[in-house]
Amino acid sequence: MNKSSMDMIYREYKNDVYRYLYYLCRNHHNAEDLMQETFYRACSRLDNLEGGRTKAWLLRVAHNAYIDRLRKESRSSVYENEFFHNVPSEETPETSVLTGESRQELHAMLSMLPPNQQHAVLLYDIHGFSYQESADLMGIPLSHFKIILYRARQKLRKGRETA
Repeated sequence: MNKSSMDMIYREYKNDVYRYLYYLCRNHHNAEDLMQETFYRACSRLDNLEGGRTKAWLLRVAHNAYIDRLRKESRSSVYENEFFHNVPSEETPETSVLTGESRQELHAMLSMLPPNQQHAVLLYDIHGFSYQESADLMGIPLSHFKIILYRARQKLRKGRETA
C-alpha cells in the first residue's frame, strides 16, 4: 500500500463520500464517523482496488459501513445530548436558513420514497454514477435499476405537483 496514493484518494473523494453518507444517515456527526470508518476500511483493502472504479468502490465500502452501523444501533439505545444543538456555526443566518430549507425540502421529498428508490436517486441523480455503476453498487440488474429509478422519479414529480 502506498501512503501517498491513499492521501490522494482521500483528498479527491472525501466530499463525495461524506455527502453520500449524510444523505443516508441525515446526521452530520454520524456521517463524519462513517466517513472515517470508510477510509479506515479502504486503507486496509487498497490493494483490492480496481483501476478506474475508485469512487464506486469507496461508496460501496461506505454503504457497507452504514449498514453495519444500523445493525449495531439496533442492538443498543443512544441518547442525544441537547447541549450541542445550540452551538453557534460559522455560517451567516441567511445562508444557514436557505441551505436548511433546501435540505429539508430534499429530505422530505426523498423520505416519501422506499429505501431502494432513495438509494437509486442518490447514486444516479445526486452522485452522478452511470446506470450500470449504480446497478452494480445496489447489487441488482441494470433493467431493474432503471425501473426503480423511473418509479422514484414519478413519485417525486407527483409529490412536487401536489405540494
